Amino acid sequence: MSENSRAGADRRHDSGGAGPGGRGLRRRFRGGGRGFHGRHHPRFGALEILRYIGPGMLVTIGFIDPGNWASNLAAGSIFGYSLIWVVSLGTVMLMVLQHNAAHLGIATGYCLSEAATIHLPRKASVPILGSAVAAAISTALAEVLGAAIAVNLLTGLPLKPSIVLACGFTVFMLFSNSYRKLEKWIIGFVSLIGLSFVFELALVKVDWAGAWTGTLVPDFPKGSILFIMSLLGSVVMPHNLFLHSEIIQSRQWNLEDEPKVRHQLRFEFLDTMLSMIIGWAINCAIIVLAAATFHAGGIKVEELGDAKRLLEPMMGKAAGLVFAAALLFSGLSSSITAGMAGGAIYTGIFGECYDLEDRHTKFGILLTLVGASIVALLVRNPFQALVISQMALGVQLPFTIFTQIRLTSSRKVMGSFVNKRSTTAILLACGIVVTALNVALLVESL
Repeated sequence: MSENSRAGADRRHDSGGAGPGGRGLRRRFRGGGRGFHGRHHPRFGALEILRYIGPGMLVTIGFIDPGNWASNLAAGSIFGYSLIWVVSLGTVMLMVLQHNAAHLGIATGYCLSEAATIHLPRKASVPILGSAVAAAISTALAEVLGAAIAVNLLTGLPLKPSIVLACGFTVFMLFSNSYRKLEKWIIGFVSLIGLSFVFELALVKVDWAGAWTGTLVPDFPKGSILFIMSLLGSVVMPHNLFLHSEIIQSRQWNLEDEPKVRHQLRFEFLDTMLSMIIGWAINCAIIVLAAATFHAGGIKVEELGDAKRLLEPMMGKAAGLVFAAALLFSGLSSSITAGMAGGAIYTGIFGECYDLEDRHTKFGILLTLVGASIVALLVRNPFQALVISQMALGVQLPFTIFTQIRLTSSRKVMGSFVNKRSTTAILLACGIVVTALNVALLVESL
């Protein structure tokens, strides 16, 4: 292992105490939770794998957020089942990039923000990370708005008070719960969202043959290019790459033992793959629901609020309420993870880890969520705000992706866990595709 990697391991031991992951396990994840103390020897058993499930779920909620719901509903209502393959392709690229981000966190003990601060020149790291904080605020804007729209649909409360409620609830959850409790909340929210769509799909007649064809066979219907770019571009989000490299360290032990680290990387990949598949299934379910209801009825849906109002006369009041409740779970849980990501990125600028006892983490969370809520309150058109937030993400994303590839491809940073050349080539291909699509979407939106 390189000198830098050993130094990182020493730092983890000196500052935490709970094994090689001690740097974050006690100080970073307030209250600890179900970790191991001392040395842990992972085995590939079913119960052992369950201990690693969690971090991937927090990342998954970022790509089943309200912004994705809007894109999926529009694609399904206009083009039916024919664009489900885009979600499949985007999910594969997401697995590659997210696994690499988690790889960085496990191998070095630093999140992407910390690693950039430590290993990049200050004149490069500060603008990159500053723009990443802005991207986290843009992400939170879409999440808080989605939650507020759901509150409005469920209660009739006007949008602005709903925004304040959504922001207040999210801040309360982040400051009053340990990481472990938040992880359980998010897993619960994702489960409820999934069950909601099982219920919705049970009420409609789905052309499953058409759905499977749309999943496996690429199709480019006339006028679909913008929707394809939107679907792919909204899957990979910069804040999720920072978040995954941070929270994966809640599962870290024995970083001085290289074979054990490689076992842990395999467990992490299983967690990432399982979580991304669940996210893929939920995104596909939204498109299938829109195709089976709106597209079949010749109805075009482009705004989240319209979906509930249109579902009720077609499928009954219960379907509309379940849809709005699932949107609320999505908006609140993705707001929580956006706040965590903003806190981790901002804290990393100072070379520190995410820690709710630290003022930099607290300020980063508040800057992300309160900043996003203020923008949401000032923007007259919520749909316009969602468009602006997606444009901001498209501008920042290339900087995050290629910074990550630069770090994980450096032996100085990663030691013996450096990317293989083939891995770097795959990452670069994913980065170029995602970047090109986001840039094209940005140009098209202007």
